[in-house]
Amino acid sequence: MTTVDEVIKAVEAGPSGPRIGAFFDLDGTLVQGYTAGTFYSEWVRRGQLAPGDLAKMLISAIDGSALGGDPKKITGGALSALKGRNADEQIEMGERLFVQKIAGTIRPEARQLVRAHLRKGHTVAVASAATRAQIEPLARDLGISEVLCTELGVANGIFTGESPTGILWGEGKASAVRKYARTKQLDLRASHAYANGQEDIAFLASVGHPNALNPHPALRQAAADYGWPVLNLREPRSPGLRSYLGTVGMLVGLNAGFGVGAAVGLLNRDRQRGANAAISVGTDIGLKLAGISLDVIGEHNLTKARPAIFIGNHTSALDPVIVFALLRRDITAVGKIEAKNDPRTILFNTLLAPAFVDRGNTAQARAALDKVVERVKDGTSIVIFPEGTRTPTPVLAPFKKGAFHMAMQAGVPIVPIVLRNAGELMWRQSAVVNPGTVEVCVLDPIPTDEWTVETLDQRVAEVRQLFADTLDKWPER
Repeated sequence: MTTVDEVIKAVEAGPSGPRIGAFFDLDGTLVQGYTAGTFYSEWVRRGQLAPGDLAKMLISAIDGSALGGDPKKITGGALSALKGRNADEQIEMGERLFVQKIAGTIRPEARQLVRAHLRKGHTVAVASAATRAQIEPLARDLGISEVLCTELGVANGIFTGESPTGILWGEGKASAVRKYARTKQLDLRASHAYANGQEDIAFLASVGHPNALNPHPALRQAAADYGWPVLNLREPRSPGLRSYLGTVGMLVGLNAGFGVGAAVGLLNRDRQRGANAAISVGTDIGLKLAGISLDVIGEHNLTKARPAIFIGNHTSALDPVIVFALLRRDITAVGKIEAKNDPRTILFNTLLAPAFVDRGNTAQARAALDKVVERVKDGTSIVIFPEGTRTPTPVLAPFKKGAFHMAMQAGVPIVPIVLRNAGELMWRQSAVVNPGTVEVCVLDPIPTDEWTVETLDQRVAEVRQLFADTLDKWPER
């Protein structure tokens, strides 16, 4: 058995440049499961798939997988079902389903493999029997610009029910890769491929460095026969009983901690003292009951420069809990106005008095942030997630400038807190926390004394790039 780290080290030690290809299958390789199922479910939900068409595809799937028939029949059934549909609507649906469902099925270690090839300047492509609507949003998220897929015929913006490329399955996919390699002048003997199914044996055999990822039994046997590396990637987390109990425990722990904080504040007639007690007690108990531990690099930077504006990347509802657990005292946050009257955060809002910003009201937002600046000058640090909302994957969204304006006005540094895998334990669309370890890297404080409004866009881009570089190449201890 080969590990992902071993493959990445081999890639890093190998040749660089665009003549080296890296081809990734989609379903069962880059993602857990099959993206087609997500699309079929959506068609059924919206009444866009007739019962007869659905029955034909199910029979084809059974025939292909269990009875030894032609697996391409199910794709052919999908092509027939798409005939007469608006092409733009299907593309829009693909974008939406990626954010809502498919993004959460990407294998984290598959993302690491893709990034390793991109760092080497390789020509990276997704090669799959899936359609472009299934592949492109995911490929874009992974930084992959090349897609070899089953193209759909379109006439006047309407699907024809035919495929000009044919279905890229089995030898058809291998042939498409060879043709693409000739066009791009790739060295296939020095190139790499990754796949999971027995239908991909010819595809993997097309390159000099094939890898069987979480392989089906027939591919596992072929890999043993040919001496190909076998990698078993970890799957995206699925909640079990421990996760549900841990989620309840975390909520109870957080609320208990804030209850203790409220009592401490009242007894001592000191809201800040109560807030500090609430943060430390609540986050410690909550994370402990959820089974979450923190592995922190650069922990000394949490106290190196205070007060400060602490900023983090944002993929999970866990992120604020993690950051508050790290900072522990003399902090508050800036959040969306929608959270102001949320009954779940009454104690939090009462003790920490966060600033709530109405993004649709510029005057209100500016006034709220001006008050925050005064609190920073008085010694309170601020936690902000500059992306403004949770992202469906670790890929960073654009950073908003509010945090950076505040740091300049208050004359305090920006401290980046990079969260590597919180989204794996609690995905953006999930309300359940899985136990595990969250990796955190706290970067050096960034002085803002010499920043100007004229150069602020450049400064924001530089800080965002620090996050991107850290996520791309995680620091070693």
